[in-house]
Amino acid sequence: MTRSRTIAAPRLTAGALRLVEASTTTPTTVDITAYVRQMTAHCPFLAPSLQQGLTTWMVYRAEGEPAAVEAELFHAGVQAAEWLRPLLTRPHGGLRCENIVLLGDVPRARHRDLLAWPHWVLRNLYGPVGIMFGKFHAGEEETTRAGDRIPAAPVSFLPVRAAVRRRDPRFLTATPGLAAALAVAEDDGRGLLEHVPDQWKEIKTWAKRFLPPVKPSPASPNSSATPSPPAS
Repeated sequence: MTRSRTIAAPRLTAGALRLVEASTTTPTTVDITAYVRQMTAHCPFLAPSLQQGLTTWMVYRAEGEPAAVEAELFHAGVQAAEWLRPLLTRPHGGLRCENIVLLGDVPRARHRDLLAWPHWVLRNLYGPVGIMFGKFHAGEEETTRAGDRIPAAPVSFLPVRAAVRRRDPRFLTATPGLAAALAVAEDDGRGLLEHVPDQWKEIKTWAKRFLPPVKPSPASPNSSATPSPPAS
């Protein structure tokens, strides 16, 4: 496990993300009750997870520059995933979901921008051991593959949950390598951060290897790829 390294390692970005509310099934700092109830119609695992008290929320507020907030979101995601890993083999482990909520305004950055890179890195880092990261932005409506509208989230958040190997790869058509890894994912207890850089800028560079190739457009032939997989 990598939890001790993750928590103990000093970070220049520490403090850019302040914990407002620790993991709880009933957060009081954000109102998500109606939204979660509506989402049970779109996720077959959510209702039983709620009934078992296995859907939890951690609320953070951004208090730093964009890059520092990104870095802290990544570390928050790692901590959530490492907490989740040993629990997945316990009874009802597949129903556990930890949601990382982001509050606060950051100059020159939307929540969509702040979540993009942490989500991309975490999804590729933890997908091979059977943990799925999603991404939702406050106020933005999504649609399912069938064209059904999904309720707009009242807050921006990253859900962290057990991957559903027979279902999730179908939502990753834009990243076939990750879909294939997720379909056969097994957690052997490996330390996932052993070969990942320590600094956020270097971590993003490391994660660019997983980006699908982007064809240059005539309007912006020098545009670089940025992570924008669909929310899930």
